Amino acid sequence: MSWTFLSNHGHVLVQVAKNPDIRVKEIAAAVGITERATQGIISDLVAGGFVTATKTGRRNTYAISANAHLKHPAESKLTLAEFLVAFSR
Repeated sequence: MSWTFLSNHGHVLVQVAKNPDIRVKEIAAAVGITERATQGIISDLVAGGFVTATKTGRRNTYAISANAHLKHPAESKLTLAEFLVAFSR
């Protein structure tokens, strides 16, 4: 299959939601993208207000902005928390 229902941004978001202490290398491996692409996506998610990153020593700890709303008009009534419920199983 050449496509999936979630974009790489969605996949990275799900990985961060599952494990706030996850490393970029681990996210990249789980999603199947490069570490550089992962860092870019995390930057996008932080800039968009969907994730916060806090430096803890040499590592980052991530937090999901649960009350942030999805960007696309068709899903804009959904919060990240509501969206991520399906992936917490």
